[in-house]
Amino acid sequence: MGDEDDETFESTDAGASETYPMEAGQIRKGGHIMIKGNPCKVLDVSTSKTGKHGHAKCHFVAQDIFSGKKMEDLVPASHTTNVPFVKKVELQCMGVDDDGFVSLLTDDGGMREDIKLPNTLNQAPPDAEEVSKRITDFLEKETGASPPLEPSSSVAATPASCC
Repeated sequence: MGDEDDETFESTDAGASETYPMEAGQIRKGGHIMIKGNPCKVLDVSTSKTGKHGHAKCHFVAQDIFSGKKMEDLVPASHTTNVPFVKKVELQCMGVDDDGFVSLLTDDGGMREDIKLPNTLNQAPPDAEEVSKRITDFLEKETGASPPLEPSSSVAATPASCC
């Protein structure tokens, strides 16, 4: 036993949950809900009256926040359902490099360069072209130069408030 190698742990997960429980009747339009394991923004909620089985039911129509796909779920109003922790962060866009990566300025003054323009992603969301065009148009307007969309263009380094 003493001769065995030490155990190695590959994960550094702190064990924090990505969701929290909430009574279905408390979730409103504009809120968030987990449907089939996907975090979704609620587009519409309708509640039916108590019926033969004794529970009012909430019918949720929601949109997956990553894929844009519409999803539906029917949950008894008095039962709990999972709600994802959603954190919205606003960043200032500084420029776009040749590979479609966006240079972003964080609140603490640091730079993030690990996010791509939506239209360069393998699984682009439905409005990827529109959002990417808005970002590049704002950069062009602020810097006066055309940000790169093809690998042959140059990079703009002046800040732009695009979002």
